[in-house]
Amino acid sequence: MSYKESSVNYLFYLSAFVIVTAGLKAASEIVVILLLSIILASILSPLMIYAKRVGIPKFIAFLTILTLILVLFFGVFYILNTSFKDFISNLPSYEAKIKSLIVTAVNFFDKYGFSLDPKAILEELDISSLFKFGAGAVGNVSLFFSKTLFVLIGTSFLLFEAPIFGKKLSTIFKNNPSALNSFTLFSKTVKKYFTIKLFTSFLTGFFIFLVLIYFKIQYAILWGLLGFLLNFIPVIGSIIASIPALLLSLLNHDISTTLWLMLWYLIINNLISNILEPKLMGQGVGLSPAVVFFSLIFWGWVLGAVGMFLAVVLTMTLKIAFDSNKNTKWIAILLSDPSKKRG
Repeated sequence: MSYKESSVNYLFYLSAFVIVTAGLKAASEIVVILLLSIILASILSPLMIYAKRVGIPKFIAFLTILTLILVLFFGVFYILNTSFKDFISNLPSYEAKIKSLIVTAVNFFDKYGFSLDPKAILEELDISSLFKFGAGAVGNVSLFFSKTLFVLIGTSFLLFEAPIFGKKLSTIFKNNPSALNSFTLFSKTVKKYFTIKLFTSFLTGFFIFLVLIYFKIQYAILWGLLGFLLNFIPVIGSIIASIPALLLSLLNHDISTTLWLMLWYLIINNLISNILEPKLMGQGVGLSPAVVFFSLIFWGWVLGAVGMFLAVVLTMTLKIAFDSNKNTKWIAILLSDPSKKRG
């Protein structure tokens, strides 16, 4: 291939990338529902296939799985909604404590020659606007869960067709076995990733809940659920999840309790995310740490908060797609973790 032809190809790939990205961002609300439905159906489909194998009628298996999902969904929604509303209603009572804490911190630094103006700091922080943001967040939680209902409806339709989906794929790709292999690899990778991530996220949330109960931190179950959910976001998720509990500890207890709580957050997240999870993942997701970080930013920009949850999976999907084509294999190599051996 000549230099001119390769340049045209690269320009074509770049143009296609820009157009597809713009399309995904413009239709992000629909794309998010579609992606979540596909991923959730992919995770649950082995249950439908197993039910068929053991002779359970398809409709009964479908209704059983759907009922369990709905019970779990509404249970989590109830806990989050009631706890979050109660937390927001108590926010004004924390205002005086936050102001007092800032004044105490200013006086502490003043002893060591750092002159600060507490009034200027309070004006810059604009605590009242934080309360307004918190109150508005209650509505966002309700909106989020209303959209989740659409995801569950989409998942139910896909799940009902799960037992025959493999036959459809075999028919579609009967003349292209490499494409079928790529899709099978994608499906297995997604299932493995989310199964392990669900398990490790549950452990993270559960142990955080126990620690918060021990230190008598308010809304322990809310922050435990937050730890579970944000554990799906790489790099920054666990940091964000710790902030509300640490802030409440600082307001209602003392600095010693807060430091101990911070230490326990570090222990839990490091033991599970950096030791247990890599062992369960085996070769891992096969992505460079730098790629994981920048994919978090990119997919967050394109698809919003849900994009951050799905950043690793979406980037893995692209890597598998690029790896299956000899013309784009070099992109898959760029996305790969150099410390992992490529097959």
